[in-house]
Amino acid sequence: MLQGKTALVTGSTSGIGLGVAIGLAREGANVIMNGFGDTEACRQQVAAAGLAKHIRLGFHGADMSKPDEIRNMMDYAAKEFGGVDILVNNAGIQHVSPVEDFPVEKWDAIIAINLSSSFHTTRLALPGMKQKNWGRVINIASAHGLVASAHKSAYVASKHGIVGFTKSVALETATTGITVNAICPGWVLTPLVQKQIDDRAARELADLAVFLCSKGADNVRGVAWNVDGGWVAQ
Repeated sequence: MLQGKTALVTGSTSGIGLGVAIGLAREGANVIMNGFGDTEACRQQVAAAGLAKHIRLGFHGADMSKPDEIRNMMDYAAKEFGGVDILVNNAGIQHVSPVEDFPVEKWDAIIAINLSSSFHTTRLALPGMKQKNWGRVINIASAHGLVASAHKSAYVASKHGIVGFTKSVALETATTGITVNAICPGWVLTPLVQKQIDDRAARELADLAVFLCSKGADNVRGVAWNVDGGWVAQ
């Protein structure tokens, strides 16, 4: 379904980002991964998922808190892959603390990585998408982009910001072949089974991301789609 398209997935060396990268590779998209740490095992998983479709796999280790490194990553995508057709903004970090004790450097880092990085990748990806009159921007927000929890002020602010950013850019691209949407995963209540829940959630979220890239989702625009087992509905 996505052969000939190139997807950039930020924060894709583990968790949801890795699951989405695998899902897109399975559908034939070339994938550019991004993240930290030992990346060999996760790269092998994505390559294996796209093996039958003969995908190309790339990697860039941009620090998503640094605009210059983000620009370098987008330049790499343009030079090596001809640009980005599918942009999945997934990179994110968290810190839990009452607001009066919240470390200023943690606030700045969370806003930079969870929110501002999506602005930088999107603004750089859109010109190429507009030239092709086709593109998909998928922002991985959170149920905390729709509701709040105590002691998570920076994370909640960043994810509410992502939902608002998604809606605004969706309006700006409403008459084009580019769609912009957010996916809002729920959070895990049971740490003892977190690994199993995370793996299943990553597959579900990957399926939704693939749908948003499909012809059937051409008119799905500006949506913040929560996948949370009904948590926000409480």
